Amino acid sequence: MKLLVDSGSTKADWIAIDDNGKVLFTTQSLGLNPEVLTKEEVVERLNDRFDISHNKNNVTHLYFYGAGCGTERMKNYLADVFTKYFPKAYISVQEDTYAAVYATTPKGEKAVVCILGTGSNCSYFDGNVLHQKVQSLGYIAMDDCSGNRFGRYLLRGYFFNKMPSLLAKEFEKEYNVDPDFIKHNLYKEPNPNAYLATFAKFLIKHKDSDFCQELIHAEMEKFVEFYILQYEEAKQYPIHFIGSIAFYLRDELEATLNKHGLKLGNVLRRPIDGLIQYHSLNK
Repeated sequence: MKLLVDSGSTKADWIAIDDNGKVLFTTQSLGLNPEVLTKEEVVERLNDRFDISHNKNNVTHLYFYGAGCGTERMKNYLADVFTKYFPKAYISVQEDTYAAVYATTPKGEKAVVCILGTGSNCSYFDGNVLHQKVQSLGYIAMDDCSGNRFGRYLLRGYFFNKMPSLLAKEFEKEYNVDPDFIKHNLYKEPNPNAYLATFAKFLIKHKDSDFCQELIHAEMEKFVEFYILQYEEAKQYPIHFIGSIAFYLRDELEATLNKHGLKLGNVLRRPIDGLIQYHSLNK
């Protein structure tokens, strides 16, 4: 049994397949970002899903692609947990960008591949090797154009009284805006980046408002400047995207890329289905 996992900070999609690519089960857990979780919290989230815990001795291969796995230290951190939890399995831990590459880019082709979900990332894939020019420092310092970044700006807009009054009333209807509640989630609960990203749904829902349009375009411009244009190859090859922010703001994304003479490629909300095909063809 092979387990394929695509994990963001908010949630993780799990699919078990046999050697022929037949799906044995699918499930979803809370995200397993090693940057923000203790080993005990990782195990707790694994145990919380019956399909995972019940089959841990049946897994022969675990291919994990996750947010927060961009350094060897974090890869080893998670691999150590998985090695103990899945005692009979070969363990592979890679950053989530590899899942995005395998899901969006035909074998052997070149592309710039981006993630715009709870967090954000951008790499160049030369057909064989992934090239990373920007080392992520996490959601506090980076993650431009991500769900958590939009959440941060929405909260600031609301509490600094910059959000238009009608929009602010809608915001109050959809979210608990009690300062103590918000501070508890930001500073006392795990995954504050995932909590911030929950506000991105509001941005998408109200994306036609002037206030949200201004946030969207400003962040997309930053993402193009600070991430995509790091790669000279971006002017030659398509720009593929994975993630809910890219998926639901596709029109705005394409307009921003066109403005810079860049070509939008494939846009997928999640890469897990593409991973099934990839790992079925690469036994």
